[in-house]
Amino acid sequence: MGTTVSEGQRRDARDTRRRLLEAAAALFAERGYERATVRDIAERAGVNQALLFRYFGSKRALFGEVIAHNGEEQLRTTPPHELLEAALRGLLGHGGKEPGSRALATLLRSVDSGDEIGTAVRAISDDYARVLATLSSADNRALRADLALSWLLGIGTMRVIVGKEPLAEADPDEVCALVTTALGTLLDGLPAADRRP
Repeated sequence: MGTTVSEGQRRDARDTRRRLLEAAAALFAERGYERATVRDIAERAGVNQALLFRYFGSKRALFGEVIAHNGEEQLRTTPPHELLEAALRGLLGHGGKEPGSRALATLLRSVDSGDEIGTAVRAISDDYARVLATLSSADNRALRADLALSWLLGIGTMRVIVGKEPLAEADPDEVCALVTTALGTLLDGLPAADRRP
């Protein structure tokens, strides 16, 4: 006679999985892959670390799911013409409050963590570049999108990881205004209202 899983147990499992994903997303964005420990992730989620392995199998698998989920969430919920500023604000705010806004900060803090991580980084970068390319009508729009994404990640590196002043403490509104104005020459589909000096 087999055991059945109740709706309450399924709901608890979904809730535990969600809490682990949220805790991991926050810690990976704050510390990067290497410094975010399984113990700290489980503690922040309020569960035993054995459950992390039960639901995800490994820390690397959890990281891959966090990157994919956060990036997909931001790409799914953000109109293309707002994506650049939304991603930039996520970087300027050290990951932001919404899980989707942490995708690029997580990516930056973890980029040198091994082959599997590099694969996840390339995949999410490709997804962002594909959406940004829709903001240009030029024949070389894929190159323009890569240049815009490279600048965005460079800004994030200098602010979030290096802590270079005055960028590290600059007002996010001022940075966004300057960056979107400058990137208007690469991505002519950025709304003019967003490109204020």
